[in-house]
Amino acid sequence: MAKAKSTCKLLTYGIYNKWDKQDKNLPKLKEYTTLVPAIIDIEFGFVLQIEKAKGKKLSFCIDHPGIYDDKGRQRAPFTGDVYIKQNSWKFYLGDTIWAPINDKLGEWRMSVEVDGQEVACKTFTVIPEDELSDPFNSFR
Repeated sequence: MAKAKSTCKLLTYGIYNKWDKQDKNLPKLKEYTTLVPAIIDIEFGFVLQIEKAKGKKLSFCIDHPGIYDDKGRQRAPFTGDVYIKQNSWKFYLGDTIWAPINDKLGEWRMSVEVDGQEVACKTFTVIPEDELSDPFNSFR
């Protein structure tokens, strides 16, 4: 009998409540958007629903706009691997803004692969807070 094909669906994306990695619950969506105000500790990213992929390797990449380390060197994109734990599994990929803000401005491309095949990708644009209208003031 052929093995059922795994599926991956983008459930939500945008700005979320602060995420605690130790908590079983994923962060809650506050606003669907790909435009992110450059506010310290704002949380943004996406949630995937992955089905029928237990045991497969999930690889993720957050390609940021040129963040510098404490020695002034540009950091490589943030990458990692996890193994899918259940046949029906939700996965959150996200990041936050931290000081200094200037090197966080620009496009952040977040992508996920399962067994070497890209299943999700979203690009977020981080812009200075003063370039946004009033609705984002609620994210402080």
